[in-house]
Amino acid sequence: MTRPPSPRTPRPLAAALATLALVVALGPSAAAHPGVRHTGLADPGPGSAGVGDPYFPLDGNGGIDVQHYDVRVGYDFEQGRLRGRTTLTLVPTQELSSFHLDLVLAASEVTVDGVPAAHRRTEGHELVVRPAAALQPGIPVEVEVTYAGRPGRERYRGASSWLADRHEVVTMNQPHMAPWWFPANDHPTDKATFDVSVRVPRGRQVVANGDLVSRRTRGATATWHWRAVEPMTTYLAFFAAGRFDVERGVSDGLPWTVAVSSRLPRAERRASMRMLRRTPAILRRLERDLGDYPFTSTGGVVTSLDPGFALENQTRPTYPVLTRGQEWLLVHELAHQWFGDSVAIARWRDIWLNEGAATFMEQRHEELRGVRTAADWLTRTHAGAPDSFWRLAIADPGPRRVFDDAVYVRGGMAFQALRNRIGEEAFWTLLRTWLETRRGGYATSEEFEALAAETSGQDLTDFFRVWLREPTRPAATQENGLI
Repeated sequence: MTRPPSPRTPRPLAAALATLALVVALGPSAAAHPGVRHTGLADPGPGSAGVGDPYFPLDGNGGIDVQHYDVRVGYDFEQGRLRGRTTLTLVPTQELSSFHLDLVLAASEVTVDGVPAAHRRTEGHELVVRPAAALQPGIPVEVEVTYAGRPGRERYRGASSWLADRHEVVTMNQPHMAPWWFPANDHPTDKATFDVSVRVPRGRQVVANGDLVSRRTRGATATWHWRAVEPMTTYLAFFAAGRFDVERGVSDGLPWTVAVSSRLPRAERRASMRMLRRTPAILRRLERDLGDYPFTSTGGVVTSLDPGFALENQTRPTYPVLTRGQEWLLVHELAHQWFGDSVAIARWRDIWLNEGAATFMEQRHEELRGVRTAADWLTRTHAGAPDSFWRLAIADPGPRRVFDDAVYVRGGMAFQALRNRIGEEAFWTLLRTWLETRRGGYATSEEFEALAAETSGQDLTDFFRVWLREPTRPAATQENGLI
């Protein structure tokens, strides 16, 4: 995610991702079909209401691993009403008498492998599903949920994530977005593939993640079907619907789709489209540092709505109006395709990994353009930041400050300081190794720190302590990467 820059330093964005692993193997007494109840010693139990993230304990759901979402929604712009039917292909990781999904809209019907299931809503966004028969670990089932409501009226944790008016809608937000338009296992540690079909009035377009599969018209409506073939965490799934200027192409074998809202004034449309066309070239530049781009398509969307930030939706980031000189913003969101999208965070407290890396890559971009070195940026920012800036320990900023300026800027400084400390060869080897070995998965800050020590052959315990965990300005020493 990127938020508007402060006058002091180029700034924020945020993001992030992952996969919930199967933890229970099938035993010899496991049933051969989910409709047949296990007859072992332990009775089936309910899946937990959340994965236990320290910041958002009710995010995600215990006992399930979602493999695929087939999301089918229709949106009424005038009424702000969404109707949906989503089929989740999921694998239980334990024997389940019931399980939870995250959804703020009202569900009218739920089936499990075609059999009606009891369901109820609790905690404002928890949909509790009780299938007719216990689910068996390791055996996939299809859960279909039919639901409807006005997402703009729904709130969770005191906030509404819905961004829409009578002309346009964009499902972009972080850390919570998915439950406003589809039932989800809403935590970065459970990635899945996606099919997203959106029905809108004929004459309006829909842009989403991945590749356009089809556009079908029927009477006064059109249904756009998009598919994301690489696993994706739920907050990165999105669609934008309205009237857009759309361009498509292929660059060095990589398909791209960019779209700019037709509701913007002509000059803003043209400026935004010029910026979006730079996406393939920026990706190629990033690849030279970070390794191969992790997905099979790319692009971007500029909305006429006023989100106040940009977001790294997988394969197709979403932006507010783009103007000349904002290439840094594209760099930030596109760097997130590696840091946050391909390699997700295991806990929201680790958000500095996503935002720090993307902020550092902004400075690396300026360095390659000959504007200033990232080392010079580090020195100036370290000396110029006020004492108040250093009071946040970014390895654990707290749920209310996950997108604080310090998470971005101090995080970016930590990356450059690490580069200074361990040297060019070890630093870039570290980043490429991290991204390659964790590709498509998720990880913690501690795992990154351990890999940095292993790659460099140095004890970096004190280095990471002063940069990530102490609420004070790091001393300007060689050990801290500042001389």
